[in-house]
Amino acid sequence: MEKRLMPSMMALQCFEAVARHMSFTRAAEELHMTQSAISKQIAQLEALLRNPLFLRVRRRLQLTPAGALYQSEVRAILNQIDVASRDILTYGSETQVLTIGTQPTFGSRWLIPRLQRFMAAHPEIQLKVRSETHPFDLMQAKIDISLFFGHGALPGAQCVELFEADVVPVCSPAILHGGKLASLADLSRQTLIQCASRPEAWHDYFSHQQFQSDRSYLGPRFDTFYMCVRAAEGGCGIALTPRLLAEEELQAGKLVVPWDYVQPSDGAYFVAYSEHSAEVPKIKQFVAWVRDEARQPDGRGAPRARSMKKRTD
Repeated sequence: MEKRLMPSMMALQCFEAVARHMSFTRAAEELHMTQSAISKQIAQLEALLRNPLFLRVRRRLQLTPAGALYQSEVRAILNQIDVASRDILTYGSETQVLTIGTQPTFGSRWLIPRLQRFMAAHPEIQLKVRSETHPFDLMQAKIDISLFFGHGALPGAQCVELFEADVVPVCSPAILHGGKLASLADLSRQTLIQCASRPEAWHDYFSHQQFQSDRSYLGPRFDTFYMCVRAAEGGCGIALTPRLLAEEELQAGKLVVPWDYVQPSDGAYFVAYSEHSAEVPKIKQFVAWVRDEARQPDGRGAPRARSMKKRTD
């Protein structure tokens, strides 16, 4: 095996500090070293890389093109080492880490308000929660659990259905002036808030009611349902969202449903885990817990018959 080109950690820290401050003096003060020691580390690093990293122009320090490229890479490496090291500091010898991936609005509106119950029941499990607008690939993302909306298929995963999510339009009460909309045509003429993750949502909503609108794709667009709900609350228009993601505002009267048609869910929320980790205790415990939460009165009820699906491709 070819020997790795491996600068010392001290040399990388010195380079990053000098590049950030553009000053040997300030880098030396930060790292509690002398300027000559910093200069020696930079000289050794430049010799190893066979490229100059800094230039002095009119008594001012500048990065060379190679130095600027190296700076971004070194900063990322040092940040990653820092995060990993701080993570280890928080874990005892009896601690297990469970990494959960969830779509942002579902995570903030449904999962997080319930997590304390899991944490209390399993204090030995350290949770790491990540969010993405699209479902996680368990292997690629290096996570243990994925919570997502869809049709129960993720590569190499076993997916367990939690509940469906019927869709309703929501808006600020101020938009309606005390009453509901009289027709679908009236709804179509409103400002329709668009969710980037479901670009066909309004088109499908109208189509389910045999109504054609040439404005289904028009309106301000937001990345997540949470942003859509907040935009609706702020009077930006009418948002189309799974009701469970706007339930808090609906109960508080901050949002209302302007048109009574409820569109049946075209998918469901699932919890997924790798087929190879089905018997791992921390995963079994979380899956059992989240399924139980979904059955609670403040959850979404029992799943349909097609609760288990596999896919191995």
